[in-house]
Amino acid sequence: MNIEKELLQGDKRACARLITMLENDQKEAIDIIKNLYKHTGNAYIIGITGPPGSGKSTLTDKLAKKFRNIDKKIGIIAIDPTSPFTGGAILGDRIRMNDLAVDKDVFIRSMGTRGSLGGMSKATWGACKVLDLWGADYIFIETVGVGQSEVDIVKIADTVLMVMVPNLGDDIQAIKAGIMEIADVFAINKADLDGADKTKLEIEMNLDLNQKADYRPPVIKVSASKNENIDELLDNILTHKRYLEETGKLAERRKNNIKFEILKLVEEELMNLIMQKALRENILDKLSMEVLDKSLDPYSAKDKMLELIKQ
Repeated sequence: MNIEKELLQGDKRACARLITMLENDQKEAIDIIKNLYKHTGNAYIIGITGPPGSGKSTLTDKLAKKFRNIDKKIGIIAIDPTSPFTGGAILGDRIRMNDLAVDKDVFIRSMGTRGSLGGMSKATWGACKVLDLWGADYIFIETVGVGQSEVDIVKIADTVLMVMVPNLGDDIQAIKAGIMEIADVFAINKADLDGADKTKLEIEMNLDLNQKADYRPPVIKVSASKNENIDELLDNILTHKRYLEETGKLAERRKNNIKFEILKLVEEELMNLIMQKALRENILDKLSMEVLDKSLDPYSAKDKMLELIKQ
């Protein structure tokens, strides 16, 4: 299979194979992205985050169907937690979006975090480029949903949709200091439950304390399972897209995201370089023992690890 050619022609198998190659850190996959990079930048990325059980997958499913109704091609990346002990992931989103999976113009990929922090998978950035090359107009990224570690979504998405549910209580206090600030649009899902108006009021009050200069994130009550107010939510996402485009902030946001991606790639490469040498010579174990018996401090151990780069 000529992956480059098939991918640009919108072949789903080429798309799936290239994402798998990226997840496995295959050099051939990186080379393909390098060759085709000039064709990227057409897809608009929507990050969907929020607490576990808030209905992010159901909402993603409904929004994707709305976009399909206006003939837009959709990519969906659903990040699932990976067990730090077994390495296994739940990867259940394909089941929850079963009918979308058979649509030829929808590509769904579940990805495990594989130990990566920030609620994202390490290969998410590469997978977005692959979906962009495949021809997606919109790419949804659904994060794990574990709280304040979700902030990395803002470093890749053009619009961040924060999904909340009524009666979060103390939870809203716990998460607002971290991830409330990254939201461009709020959706209060399961709005038919008691407490939806109170949750909306709490979010509005929080926004009053943290006003953005010229843009205030809208707070929309929806019920994804009943398909209620999804059109209004979609309109608000597209309004934010137009705001970014008309003010030039989309280019600014994407430039900042590219900076983060470059630094992240450098960090990963340096860490790989150090760990390859440290593990080969058992240096990490030796330094750990020295720190444990107080013959060395952690900061000096760090210096010794960094010296490995020069060797």
